[in-house]
Amino acid sequence: MQITNISKVKANLSYLIKMIQETNESIIIGKAGEPVAVLSAFKKNSLPRKLGGSWEGSVKIAADFDKTDKEIIDGFYNSSLFPDQT
Repeated sequence: MQITNISKVKANLSYLIKMIQETNESIIIGKAGEPVAVLSAFKKNSLPRKLGGSWEGSVKIAADFDKTDKEIIDGFYNSSLFPDQT
């Protein structure tokens, strides 16, 4: 791992990124002689995303889940809040 300071990173960021891509080696960024950050290559996760979770298989959705009762529709459109305009 290469160690460099913040001012050198600001001046040479494009070069450092290219170097990291080519060598896959991280760079430690220091401030006042103390390490404060690490600049490293992004590692793409090659594993397929796992769907589901702790509730998987525990929840069932009814076949008529998205159907609205006529009583509810009447309550919205035929109530005193929305009087018929004739």
